[in-house]
Amino acid sequence: MKHISSRDNPAVKALVKLAGTAGKRGAPVLLDGVHLCQAWLQHHGAPDQAIFDIERLSQPDIAALAASVPDARCLALDPRLMQSLASVESGQGVAFLVTPPSPALPDAVDENCVLFDRIQDPGNVGTLLRTSAAAGIKRVFLATGTAAAWSPKVLRSGQGAHFALSIHEHMDLQALAPRLGVPLVATALDGAQDLYAGRLPARCAWVFGHEGQGVAASLLAAAQLKVRIPHDMAAVESLNVGAAAAICLFEQRRQALAAAAG
Repeated sequence: MKHISSRDNPAVKALVKLAGTAGKRGAPVLLDGVHLCQAWLQHHGAPDQAIFDIERLSQPDIAALAASVPDARCLALDPRLMQSLASVESGQGVAFLVTPPSPALPDAVDENCVLFDRIQDPGNVGTLLRTSAAAGIKRVFLATGTAAAWSPKVLRSGQGAHFALSIHEHMDLQALAPRLGVPLVATALDGAQDLYAGRLPARCAWVFGHEGQGVAASLLAAAQLKVRIPHDMAAVESLNVGAAAAICLFEQRRQALAAAAG
């Protein structure tokens, strides 16, 4: 494992530059922290490069990660250099340089899936990815204008959900509609039925919209079903998109499990 102690080293300069542009379309990303690196190894194998804080290599979790990556792909940095790559103030001493997977767009979508319509807050995007994975969703589509799925804040909020999902970014959701073999279901405040008043489709494409503007009018017009979540509108006008998605996805899951149980 190569040890680097100089900030002027070309490899360090390249990594610092990459850390500052993480999440750009088509670019490699740095996975920061033990949990994300373990998840990458489990699902995708060795990273393009593994970077370690040389003073933490004796820690069991860090040592196990180092042992799982070919030595030629490992770098050991002095702590001050490692900290310059961390996405949070108290880094965990390990980062993986990886190329995010780019799944092929299916010709037809006949499974439960979630469409992200210009959701801009990275925390909301990460929460929605995590909620989708927890609800059993396997595929998500992120419209152009949505926060980058592989940016540091989204990765931290997702807590490993990325590795349980096929993530399609920079999508034209209107153009995706003809591929949907399941009904499109949108959340809306007007002209929508109570979420709990009827039977939800066993499989559908949920679309959740922009924090301020909601789901785009064109997608609302294309939706076969629009639902609203009953809440105290005197207190708050609308719910956070992550909270709304959790309520909808788990109500659908509840209904499906109840139907399967007879």
